[in-house]
Amino acid sequence: GELISLAKQSDLPVKKVYTWFQHRRAQDRPRLMKKFCEASWRFTFYFTSFFSGLALLYDKPWFWDHTVCWLRFPQQPLLPALGWFYLLELSFYCSLVVTLPFDVKRKDFKEQIMHHIATITLIFVSYCANLIRFGMIVMLVHDASDYILELAKMLHYMKWKRVCEAVFIVFAVVFIISRLVIFPLITYYYFVTKFQLFLISCLINTFLMVLQLLHIFWSYLIIQMIFVVILRGAKRKDARSDTEESDRSEAEDLAKNK
Repeated sequence: GELISLAKQSDLPVKKVYTWFQHRRAQDRPRLMKKFCEASWRFTFYFTSFFSGLALLYDKPWFWDHTVCWLRFPQQPLLPALGWFYLLELSFYCSLVVTLPFDVKRKDFKEQIMHHIATITLIFVSYCANLIRFGMIVMLVHDASDYILELAKMLHYMKWKRVCEAVFIVFAVVFIISRLVIFPLITYYYFVTKFQLFLISCLINTFLMVLQLLHIFWSYLIIQMIFVVILRGAKRKDARSDTEESDRSEAEDLAKNK
């Protein structure tokens, strides 16, 4: 009805008006190259961050035994390499907040904002409280799955469907193990039982719980994605896909985010 009315007002055929709206909508969609570049940049950072962090902590006894992590706290010397790692992580997440309005819009936009704010707060507060060891472990646990997801995105944009699905399943396994098993049952447990500073612990504990709730939310979407799209082979719009501004063929495939 509206198309017919517009066609009459503009003295054009309905088909031409419809075609114009299609082209206009296509102009607002994020280009595939933009999304590929965005995923490539994040893959590069997460990959470098995870493996450089692993190299820094591999020979540290407190990385393998979390009880050692709290010995002589808070009089623990800050290694320069760990300080630089902290600065890079903080800078990266600050940049994500700044560029978020310009990135490809996704359904979990609000959850992403919550995640970035919680992460920045935790990095800053843990640095001020000299919780560097604990903070390094938390960041490493979180970075373990992020680069795999970005790799899956890149493969998806390249139309390598089978490889993309295999990588996505690997991501799902690593994400669930690191975020729903290691983080709450090991990392978070030792923080709650060993850390005594009440005011700071309450603040950190609040934001850690926010992160954990987001982990549960995203895990649900990831599991839903695997069952509906991969295991059943159904063509269904991705639970964590880009909004309608994205290409339809992409919206029917794999998850686009954490």
